[in-house]
Amino acid sequence: MPQALLLENIHPDAAKSLRDHGFTVTTMKGALSEDELIEALDGVDLLGVRSKTTVTRKVIDARPNLSAIGCFCIGTNQVDLDYAGTHGIAVFNAPYSNTRSVVELVIGDIICLLRRIPAHTHHMKHGMWDKSASGSHEVRGKTLGIIGYGNIGSQLSVLAEALGMRVMFYDLEEKLALGNAQRCETLNELLEQSDIVTLHVDGRKSNTGFFGEDQFAHMKQDSIFLNLSRGFVADLGALKQHLDSGHIAGAAVDVFPVEPKKTGDPFETALADEDNMILTPHIGGSTLEAQESIGHFVSQRLEDYWEKGSTSLSVNMPQINLSENRGVARIAHLHSNLPGVLARVNHVLGEENINIAAQALGTEGELGYVVTDVAQRPSRETLEALRSIEGTIRMRVIS
Repeated sequence: MPQALLLENIHPDAAKSLRDHGFTVTTMKGALSEDELIEALDGVDLLGVRSKTTVTRKVIDARPNLSAIGCFCIGTNQVDLDYAGTHGIAVFNAPYSNTRSVVELVIGDIICLLRRIPAHTHHMKHGMWDKSASGSHEVRGKTLGIIGYGNIGSQLSVLAEALGMRVMFYDLEEKLALGNAQRCETLNELLEQSDIVTLHVDGRKSNTGFFGEDQFAHMKQDSIFLNLSRGFVADLGALKQHLDSGHIAGAAVDVFPVEPKKTGDPFETALADEDNMILTPHIGGSTLEAQESIGHFVSQRLEDYWEKGSTSLSVNMPQINLSENRGVARIAHLHSNLPGVLARVNHVLGEENINIAAQALGTEGELGYVVTDVAQRPSRETLEALRSIEGTIRMRVIS
């Protein structure tokens, strides 16, 4: 039976779904180090991770028979995507499933910070009664600046407007503005007008240190800052300086440059002593509803890839959405994107007089992927000839 390994306390529905599709599933609550992961992947076909387990080149080289990786989260920067692709390992994620959960936490953080709830709570816990409206504001009429107008940023835009906020956004790509949201041509334009600034950028390496001293300096006096995107995006040292100086009135941080591997591990941050501060342990998408949805979504992508060869919504493979096999067998052939590979595949099949019932080809960057449904099961010699075609990365037969 094929083997699946699910790490980091992935929702149990994912394990159930994979077992229902014939997999033997092993689950673990925590993340694994590089060497631990290599050992655990012995004989494993499908791997499921969240954000803490890193799948490096060393891991891929040590376990070349791994077929696919499911990232049960939005981000995929914990996997070396290009290296996985060129070694025949498809990677899938859940780009939409926890969007609503993140947006709701952002809205909650904004309201709490504008009302100075963290500061009032701290005072109450230490026996101080401070019934004052000083520094407290409604969200209605405030300007929200969204940096990154993707799935999360755009949905946040809609909910913020429903609360009576004015919405501005900045994105490197051309994005359709929803509702009355206004696009800013420059980042500084957004920073200088926003009462609240929230980051929702992706995990590409170029975003490392994206928001630093210069960006904080351009924010309005008494504005609010939130980062629920990636830990390496914002300079937390610069944030602390601007909080201590009184320039920034409050902040919420859910992601950090270095995070513990598992629940219960110690964690320290210099932001812990700030007055109007919300610190959360990377729980933006961690609701039961979101985790259940992610479990269903990613496990289905893995199952479709294993059983049909479908790469729909893969983040590192040519996109082919496949239905049920229309022949006796299905041959999935991943190769370097070289001229003539499709013709060579068909020539090899023709040499054995094998009729093609259906065929689909997709290319993306350096990779090509052709899936062929055939009317009879190829001989061992024909399969070996297919594997020997120049540029072949991985070939498998799906019955």
